[in-house]
Amino acid sequence: MMLLNVSNFTLGWLLLSQLVSAQTTQSADHNSTTQTIPRDLPFSGVTSDDLLHADQQSHNWLMYSGQYNGQRYSQLDQINSQNVSRLEVKWVRQFPLTSAFETSPLVVDGLMFITLPGNGLVALDAKSGLPYWDKQIQLEDRLAICCGKVNRGVAILGETLYMGTLDAKLVALDAKSGNERWKVPVGDPAKGESITAAPLVVKNMVITGIAGGEMGIRGFLAAYDAQTGKELWKRHSIPGPGEPGHDSWQGDSWKHGGSPTWMTGSYDPELDLLYWGVGNPGPDYNGKIREGANLYSDCVLAIDPQTGEIKWHFQFTPHDVHDWDACQIPVLADLEFQGEPRKLMLWPNRNAFYYVLDRADGTFLHASPFAKQTWAERIDEQGRPVLIPGKEPTPEGVLVYPDISGAANWWSPSFSPKTQLLYQLAFDGACVYSMEEELPPPNGGFYMGGTGIANEWNLIMDSKYKSAVRALNPLTGELVWEYEVQPKSTSGLLSTAGNVVFGGTRFGNFFALHAETGEELWRLDLGGWVHAAPVTYAVDGKQYVTIAAGHSLFTLGLND
Repeated sequence: MMLLNVSNFTLGWLLLSQLVSAQTTQSADHNSTTQTIPRDLPFSGVTSDDLLHADQQSHNWLMYSGQYNGQRYSQLDQINSQNVSRLEVKWVRQFPLTSAFETSPLVVDGLMFITLPGNGLVALDAKSGLPYWDKQIQLEDRLAICCGKVNRGVAILGETLYMGTLDAKLVALDAKSGNERWKVPVGDPAKGESITAAPLVVKNMVITGIAGGEMGIRGFLAAYDAQTGKELWKRHSIPGPGEPGHDSWQGDSWKHGGSPTWMTGSYDPELDLLYWGVGNPGPDYNGKIREGANLYSDCVLAIDPQTGEIKWHFQFTPHDVHDWDACQIPVLADLEFQGEPRKLMLWPNRNAFYYVLDRADGTFLHASPFAKQTWAERIDEQGRPVLIPGKEPTPEGVLVYPDISGAANWWSPSFSPKTQLLYQLAFDGACVYSMEEELPPPNGGFYMGGTGIANEWNLIMDSKYKSAVRALNPLTGELVWEYEVQPKSTSGLLSTAGNVVFGGTRFGNFFALHAETGEELWRLDLGGWVHAAPVTYAVDGKQYVTIAAGHSLFTLGLND
C-alpha cells in the first residue's frame, strides 16, 4: 500500500491553511475557567453502568485504557487495514507546553477532555477541535517531582471529571463548565508525593495512586467518595509493623521505601478485584540498607475495592536494585490456558520478562523474556528470578540489560481479542548501574543511592539497541512479529477491530500496522515526539483517531 510521509513543512502549511480558526484560547487568569463557546454542550454524563459496559460504547473512550480490562482495544472498524492509508489530519490544536505531552483523552458523546502538563484541563469538540473551556489548577509553590510536570488524563462519573495534581490533590470539576466542585489532599508535596496518572472510577469511588518513588516516600493507594471527596480507604504499598510482609524490609527502611503507585490500574467487575502496579523500592540502586524482598515494591496488587484489603500479590522483581517499576498497565483477558479457560493477567514487565498470571488468585503460570536481558538466568516455577551473579550496582558501575527505562514502562500495551495477540513497544537497551555508599536524608529530595547512566543520544540512535512493536502470543510470550522503531520509542499502542495497530515514534511519526502481520500500512510525520497513547472514537457515524505529539493534539479521519 502507498505510504504517506508528509514533511514538517508540508504538514505545517496544510494545517495552517485549513485550521487557522482552531487556535487554543488560554485564560489570562490561570485560576479561572474560560467559556469559549457559549452554548450547551452535547453531553448527558456517564453512569457506572456505562463504565461497566464501555465495550458496548465504542463511539466513546470512557477511561484511561478505554475499558476496565486495560486492553486499549476498540471495536470500531470503519478505519481498517484496507483503507487506513486514506487517513488525513482533520484538526490539530497547539498548546504552549514546557513538558512532555502525555495525555490520553476521554471522549463522551462528541466531547473530548484532555489534560496538559502543569495540571491544565481542556474540553474540546471532538469533531472540530474547537474549545469549550479550559482550566488551570493552581499548584502549591513547592513541588518535588521526578520526571517533569506531566499529567496523563482524567476519569469521569456522571457529569464530574476527576483529576490528580502535581501537588498531590484530587480535584472534581463540572464537565460542562470546568468549575471546581471539590478538592481534597491525597499526599504531601513537601515529601515528594505527587499525582501524574489518571484516576480510575469504580462504582461510586475514585481511586488514585501516588508518585514519588525517588523521593523517599512510603507509597499508597487511596479511594475517595465520588460525590463528596471523602477518603474511604488508604492502603500503603509498604507493610507497616505487624502487617504481613513488614519483615521484608531491614530496620526502619520501610518508612522511606518508595514503592509508589504512579500509573492507572485495571478492574475485573466479575471478581470485584482492583489490580494496581507498584513501583521500585527506595533508594533505587543501593539495596544494602533495605535487605529483603521489599514487599510490595515491584508487585501487582489485587485489592478489594470496597475496603482496600490486599487479596493477593505477585512480585516481579524482589529486592529490585535497577529501578524496574512494575507500574505497567495490567492487561486482563479471558483465554484458554493449557486446555482450561482461565481469567488471565498479561504483563510485559519493565524487567524484560513477560508474565502470565491467574488474576483470580495470583497463581503464577508463565514467564519468558520478551526483550534482551542479562540479569536473570530464568524465572523459576514459583515465578521468582534466578539471578546471574555480579549484576548488582557497584561503585565502579555494571552494564546490565535492560536499561533504567526498562524493556517496557508506563506506555500502554494493547491486546486484540480479534487477533489474540498482545502488542508491546519494547526496548532492548542497557546502561551502567552504579551505587553510592553515602545517602542523603530522605527529605523530599532525590533519595536514589546511585545512578543508571547511559549516553542517551547514542543509546537511542545506536542500532544495536533495538526498539520495536512486538506482537506476542499471550499464553507463551512467543514473538509472532515485530516492527522496528528507531530511534527508541515511548509511545503507547492502540488496536482495533479494523485489524490495525496504531503507535508513534520519538521523532514524530504516527504509524498504522496490520494487526496480524506487522506490515506498515501508513505513516505520517507529525513533527513532534509521540510520548502518549492514541485513542479512537466516533462522532456522527465517523471514526477518528487522536494522538498527542510534540506540543499539539492531532485528530485524524478518513478522507471523504
